[in-house]
Amino acid sequence: MTTTTAVKPEFDVKDPSLAARGRIRIEWAEQWMPVLRLIRERFRKERPLEGVRISACLHVTTETANLAITLREGGADVVLCASNPLSTQDDVAAALVKDHNIRTYAIKGEDHETYYAHIAAALDHRPQITMDDGADLVTALLSHRPELIPHMIGSTEETTTGVIRLRSMAKQGVLKFPVISVNDADTKHLFDNRYGTGQSTLDGIIRATNQLMAGQRVVVAGYGWCGRGFATRAKGLGADVIVTEVNPTRALEAVMDGFRVMSMAEAAPIGDIFCTLTGDKNVVRAEHFERMKSGAIVCNSGHFNVEIDIPALERLAVRKRPTRDFVDEYTLADGRKIYLLGEGRLINLASAEGHPAVVMDMSFANQALSVEYLVKNGRTLEKTVYPVPAAIDQSVARLKLEALGVTIDTLTPEQEQYLASWSEGT
Repeated sequence: MTTTTAVKPEFDVKDPSLAARGRIRIEWAEQWMPVLRLIRERFRKERPLEGVRISACLHVTTETANLAITLREGGADVVLCASNPLSTQDDVAAALVKDHNIRTYAIKGEDHETYYAHIAAALDHRPQITMDDGADLVTALLSHRPELIPHMIGSTEETTTGVIRLRSMAKQGVLKFPVISVNDADTKHLFDNRYGTGQSTLDGIIRATNQLMAGQRVVVAGYGWCGRGFATRAKGLGADVIVTEVNPTRALEAVMDGFRVMSMAEAAPIGDIFCTLTGDKNVVRAEHFERMKSGAIVCNSGHFNVEIDIPALERLAVRKRPTRDFVDEYTLADGRKIYLLGEGRLINLASAEGHPAVVMDMSFANQALSVEYLVKNGRTLEKTVYPVPAAIDQSVARLKLEALGVTIDTLTPEQEQYLASWSEGT
């Protein structure tokens, strides 16, 4: 099946015969997701999502499969499509269709037309709840399917990039239903963004290039939680890490954390590996390519492939050829070679498998519980972006600690009284 094949009524995956392999991999991930497993067991008994139509535009991975299965066990009617053309695991997509009867529209490497045809198929489900990685599903719904708005209870968003888009919608008054920013939960961004992105980005770069990180000058664009996670782990493998930032406070944090901080213009001539994690556009552009040394490797771990100005690189190049899986070599007019990884898309999902299940356990626990919260409360909420309720965030942390066999202290009555009072001082 090619990516130009018309979307089937019930699913569109690369090869249904891959389901057996996908099944085993989904089961493997499930072992390391004890919090989501507990939620699934409760959902199976209580059925809090009975009859709710959910359309999810997420990275189709083993961890996402376990989330989709959990929602279905809670009674939801779930349809899933890919949130990035290169992030789908084809065997997982096949297993979701064949083993779990979850309609899935996702093919790794799908073209632009197919990507949006899959989003359209997910919207044809007439969802009451949507779930997004990057807000493409909500954007398509609001822009092209306004007749679906009355059905909507609310939505959840997983990524920093998506939250930025949704807050812009809310500010401009075009958001027509409440959205819960799962990305803002402490048990999401402090772990998924920092530890998950940090490790999986390194994994993707190493798998694509087989480069030794020790001794490399690694330029990290952006020092949010994703950037600092990647910077810390690159440093741990012996890289000389340089951070670029536009936010003075984050730049100062990077300095205090022991990294060199400079502008991208200063970093361009000396960097060996460049990775963008900003959520913004054209962070690495023509003026930087023109200063890079031959052999420079450029990649992105932000959600969209706009962080690197690929059209500018195409214009500067006199030749382009693939040299490895997910590696394109651009030869410039003066003979220098620049290597772009994963077409500028999320390198941790393009050439690797994304975040480990143990960290996605918390992110997807937040997703599942936020969907349950929306079903109960969505009709009474304003049409804006909300954080994950603190009670949900704290419960996910407690469940994760229990799963890890970790106990913590509790406040004594005296301590609770002291913290609630103001009269006692020195």
